[in-house]
Amino acid sequence: MIDFSLPPELVSLRERVAAFIRDEVIPEERLVDDHDGLPAERLRALREKARAAGLFAPHVAKEWGGLGLNMREMGIVFEEAGRSLLGPLALNCSAPDEGNMHLLELVATEAQKEKYLRPLVEGTITSCFSMTEPPPGAGADPNMLRTRADRKGDQWVINGDKWYITGADGAAFTICMAVTSDPTQPGRPSATMFLVAMDNPGVRIVRQIPSLDAGFRGGHCEIEYRDCVVAEDAVLGKVGEGFAYAQLRLAPARLTHCMRWLGVAQRALEIAAGYASERESFGTTLGAHQMVQAMLADSAIEIHAARLMIWHAAWALDNGGQGRHETSMAKVYVSETVNRVIDRALQICGSHGVSMDLPLAMFYRNARPFRIYDGPSEVHRMVIARNVLRLASKASGAGRAAERE
Repeated sequence: MIDFSLPPELVSLRERVAAFIRDEVIPEERLVDDHDGLPAERLRALREKARAAGLFAPHVAKEWGGLGLNMREMGIVFEEAGRSLLGPLALNCSAPDEGNMHLLELVATEAQKEKYLRPLVEGTITSCFSMTEPPPGAGADPNMLRTRADRKGDQWVINGDKWYITGADGAAFTICMAVTSDPTQPGRPSATMFLVAMDNPGVRIVRQIPSLDAGFRGGHCEIEYRDCVVAEDAVLGKVGEGFAYAQLRLAPARLTHCMRWLGVAQRALEIAAGYASERESFGTTLGAHQMVQAMLADSAIEIHAARLMIWHAAWALDNGGQGRHETSMAKVYVSETVNRVIDRALQICGSHGVSMDLPLAMFYRNARPFRIYDGPSEVHRMVIARNVLRLASKASGAGRAAERE
């Protein structure tokens, strides 16, 4: 049985985050540039305020300077932070840094944590995650990974191309996924993660890719690795365990994306409801028209269902499960719910929704890729269906065995 009641200290934290986003962060949205995002000095000022308010890095263990929240607690805080696209940045719990912090906590050596994790938590550096490749390399299918890392004595040499690497421009380091060979199984390729400094002479940012979701800090970049030499201590975790580590990172990261975007959906609904209660049309307010009421009701229902799915998946992760299927279901439902809610809100607000006077157009543009990154909806549906079929086959086999007895 899942207990949905919140302890007083978490209620207080939620209220403090909500007030910070309302009073400090949302007013800064007017300064966001479509290409460069929020000016760096404004972001630094927001982060200092968040740190002073005791809200910084809520997802990281206390020993590294965070608040040490578990996944369920993060769901409460991240949703409030996500009411503004700037909120997670201000609290230092935005992608890709948040997912990289999680992975480093779990897998990195103590020396690697001091070098990479500590400054990342402090907000003095940023990072990126290099896995996706241009065709014919890895996208939704990680088994198509083509970037290679070959051992040369006590060093590794990485060669390959990466694409749509969020936050690469300005990042201090990246976690790079590359194909390696398992010495215990000759000829069988595996994958390994490497910590690579972005100023390594073998790494080059080819370009920032023009994208629908503009304004991301560091952009979405195309990167090439050409004879990129790294030392043995650049290996993150164990050689050959890259795919397993990717799951350690991606399952929680999918869920934290859902948490943050749910805050956007909730705010979009509130904007639409506020507009509908004031705007008059055909002798009454928009909110008095049943078609508008239906849109508001559907959005409220879907947001509530999405929140429950997130909490259930978070509960599974907090209780030792991998949460793969729960997070896949949440990723599909929440990403599609967020898009529907924002679309309805924009429709209700009409020309104001399309204009940049309201944040809905910015939400609309940035939310659409959510149905693609961290696994498109179609791939997650495939994973979910396979699990349904596996369980059905198992139940059918158990039934036949019982009949024979």
